[in-house]
Amino acid sequence: MTRLPLSVFIIARNEADRIGATIRAVRDLTDDLVVVDSGSTDGTQALAASLGARVIHNDWPGYGPQKRFAEDQCRHVWLLNVDADEVVPADLAAAIRAAFARGEPARPAYRIAIAEIFPGEGRPHPWAYRLTPVRLYRKDRGRYSPSPVHDRVDLAPGAAIGTLRGVIHHFSVRSLGDQLDKLNRYSDQQADDLAARGVAIPTWRLFVELPGNFLKAYLGRRHFVRGTYGFLTAMNYAISRHLRVAKHYERRRADSRANPESRLDRPDAKF
Repeated sequence: MTRLPLSVFIIARNEADRIGATIRAVRDLTDDLVVVDSGSTDGTQALAASLGARVIHNDWPGYGPQKRFAEDQCRHVWLLNVDADEVVPADLAAAIRAAFARGEPARPAYRIAIAEIFPGEGRPHPWAYRLTPVRLYRKDRGRYSPSPVHDRVDLAPGAAIGTLRGVIHHFSVRSLGDQLDKLNRYSDQQADDLAARGVAIPTWRLFVELPGNFLKAYLGRRHFVRGTYGFLTAMNYAISRHLRVAKHYERRRADSRANPESRLDRPDAKF
């Protein structure tokens, strides 16, 4: 099939069990498939290269900086980003081709829906919650945010955004334990980010973060349609959001011992 004037980039680390499906789904779209690996030990690099990817090592600097590094390695001005646990199905690949059918796509950026597929599911649940981030865009009109924890494309002012038909299949959960390990590590990075930005979160959030985020995931993000497994994944999400705040509190508490002027038991104290 004719390849598009489009670079596809993927960031990865220890994704040998999933990245093969990711690459096979998009390799016919492009002549420039870039995988930026941050130190896999499971053979991810060799597998990606065997499937036609150009594999580049870069030590992990955080989500945004890693994706910005990957953008800089791409040869084309048009970029498609997919994660190593995502698969572009045939109907979405056709929609991407259709956007290029008359040459330059009509808009400089396009949102693409993403839906999780949990273990044991063959396709996204019809009522599954969907994120709709920008994933197809011109790199001269948008770049990934430099934030180490916020995974989003920042577009130039006034850039029009379209929406493509189709849904990326997101195989984010290997198991409940693996999901919780990943979320726990991410909460460390979030706590680091809060400290770096000097964010002060009211102390009362410690007591409501877990139940509030459980309801956000279970009801707001419709995990309840997945039955018992949805309940368990909503609990994992809530725990991770609680850990983000708890770890930040712990760090600020330690700082307050070294600096009495910032004591957390002051009436106006925030952490």
